[in-house]
Amino acid sequence: MVKLGLDTYEEPINQSALNGGWTPTGHVTGISLMHESGTGGGPKYGFPAQMPLTSIDCDVNLLDNRTYWQTRVGDDVAQVGYFRTKFESGVTVELSASRHAGLHHYTYPASSEKHVLVDFSHYLPNPTRSWDSQFYTGGEIEIRPNSIIYTGYASIAGGWCIGAPVTVYVCGEFDSPPDEARVFKGKNTFPVSRHFRTFDNGTTPWPTFTGSTARSGPMNDRVGAVFTWSNITHIKSRVGISFMSVDKACAYKNSELSSWSIEETAQAARDEWNQDVFSKIRVDTSEAANKTRLALLYSSLYFMHLIPSERVGENPLWESDEPYWDDFYTMWDIFRNQVSLWHLIQPSYYESMIRSLIDMFKHEGYMPDARSGNYNGLVQGGSNADNVLADAYVKGLTGMINWTEGYAAVKKNADVLPFFDQNPVDPQGSLKEGRSALDDWIPLGYVSADRNTRAVSKTVEYSLNDFAVSQIAAGEAPGDRDLYLRRSANWQLSWDPEASSRNFTGFVIPRYSNGTFHKTYNITNCGDCNWPDESYEGTAFEYSFVIPHDVERMIELMGGPSHFETRLDYVFQPNTSGVDLGVNGLGITTINNVANEPDFQTPYLYNYLNKQWKSVERSRQLANDFYFNTSNGIPGNSDAGALNCWLVWQMLGLYPVVTTPVYLLESPWFSDINITVNHDKTLRIRAEGLNDGDGRQGYYVQGVHINGQEWDRNWFEHEDAGGIMTEGGEVLFRLGSEQKVWERGDVPPSPGHQIVDVREGYHL
Repeated sequence: MVKLGLDTYEEPINQSALNGGWTPTGHVTGISLMHESGTGGGPKYGFPAQMPLTSIDCDVNLLDNRTYWQTRVGDDVAQVGYFRTKFESGVTVELSASRHAGLHHYTYPASSEKHVLVDFSHYLPNPTRSWDSQFYTGGEIEIRPNSIIYTGYASIAGGWCIGAPVTVYVCGEFDSPPDEARVFKGKNTFPVSRHFRTFDNGTTPWPTFTGSTARSGPMNDRVGAVFTWSNITHIKSRVGISFMSVDKACAYKNSELSSWSIEETAQAARDEWNQDVFSKIRVDTSEAANKTRLALLYSSLYFMHLIPSERVGENPLWESDEPYWDDFYTMWDIFRNQVSLWHLIQPSYYESMIRSLIDMFKHEGYMPDARSGNYNGLVQGGSNADNVLADAYVKGLTGMINWTEGYAAVKKNADVLPFFDQNPVDPQGSLKEGRSALDDWIPLGYVSADRNTRAVSKTVEYSLNDFAVSQIAAGEAPGDRDLYLRRSANWQLSWDPEASSRNFTGFVIPRYSNGTFHKTYNITNCGDCNWPDESYEGTAFEYSFVIPHDVERMIELMGGPSHFETRLDYVFQPNTSGVDLGVNGLGITTINNVANEPDFQTPYLYNYLNKQWKSVERSRQLANDFYFNTSNGIPGNSDAGALNCWLVWQMLGLYPVVTTPVYLLESPWFSDINITVNHDKTLRIRAEGLNDGDGRQGYYVQGVHINGQEWDRNWFEHEDAGGIMTEGGEVLFRLGSEQKVWERGDVPPSPGHQIVDVREGYHL
């Protein structure tokens, strides 16, 4: 729950960095306990906050962080469980954390003043977009009689999902009594917020000191406190937070941070990460190992485990015996491959997540497609929690999951139009939850370009969503299966066989409610590729490849295997992209954009032609070209770890086909990989002949054995070979330099295969 770190402000404003707080060179405005990680988009969290100061004289206004913000000297130091930086003021900041509490160490210059500001109205702002900026809605702070402990709460609303107020209860403590401790309050004049302002923001007022307690009152006054020491240089603080109560925040602080030692706290964090995450995938870490690849593997595992946030016992909205999770940012990102890896290496956490999603449906009416701050919001396309549940269902995840309720949740997504939430970025449909274009999808069989936004991408995604529903219906409500399976083929109704681009014919393109196609649509350029456009974060050229449940039909509509292969080759040619990818595609000039989730599986589609060697070549090239052990080590933002997880699968030599039990065989990056699956079983992946130090040498597959059985297919299923993914076993790759067609068996299945007459709109 706690992700302790710096909040910074940097100009020119980098929209993709607002959400997480930290920027490389920005001014530090505070140090707060709650953050999103690796997401981009609008801001969320950045509270509750402290700030070490060396002056609070007449030039410093505690209600205006521009008067006290700090630049940093030298480089920040970041390790698992530990962070260090130094301010221009001379203060060194060291941070560590447990699950629900943060530990701050501040070392001041001997000659300076020593103050710590506690600001309950601090949050991450969005100076360029007032409609999704966060805003402060009130708080309360009290300094206990010994002046060492402060308690209270802060409420912040809005932000990335335009959410309801998040109320966080706080219990902070210092290791030594201050010489002076005062609370303050001040009028609420935040300039970007259009909500709950006390008066116009012509000037920022000064605080009023009020003794030991301050409450916001009906006008949502800002509240905080300042603590001052004179005879010490090292000040330690530990802070617990809870969504439930001050008492629970204090209990977390006391139980999880029983030591004031930053070294012991950081070591405890490292131990937990090693046990829960890094030990799940083990490779050679000796002196002979490739250190860059080790850094990429374990850093990627780290980033794909930062969110969603486990908040079991921290659900302030309803009483339930079910687990609770938050910060699902977003199903659109993580369903593609991330949940499939969690299924293998984190079955307990993953089961807990799914139970939480279903419990949200039971109490709020819908599962989220995106959620943060206890509030659903920002549906990017389809209702992709359907895909998450289906992927778990077809692979047999049960435990304590109530699949009857799970099916009811996905069925509602498929059948019930959500209310219109009036989000300003989409005037034609709700972004809060569900599928906002069911008013087209159900009667027309596609999403029309004149009545709804993102018609191309929604049509493709709704098709996969309905396939996901059919997969769960097959076991939970067999009479419903065929309905949703038929609907899963409706992407073909947006396929215009006459649409052409770059000498290729046949694409999914915008179609109007009267049945006509947008004949002049630019298939290689989706404009801003954003909320109001016809296609979201991907062009029609790209989305025409994104039909994982029926690749067979996709190949047929592209003219058969030979034409399909030629088109697939083309999307990886440099300088073919027709759109400015900006921060979502740093340095990418191909139509295929590995930095955006819709294209994640595209490099692996050669498996469906029994030319697996090409999948290996394309995907390996993408990984080598765009993933590095540097600060710009991924080609876009992490998207909750989705980009990092793509690299992990690449290194394992496997790739999951979402909503199905199928894994595509590729080529591992390590000669011996031991993966803990299904709680305590071992999946071993070995690579004989691996030697890719000089160009193409040594990573093409020459043959595969699974559990001692020669394997003639370039794919396998979850329960194949005696339950390879449930009971463990060994996948042995024989590698070499020959670009070899080694597979002789069937191509990977297309379980949603159907033929729809594109002109007439019926199934054959």
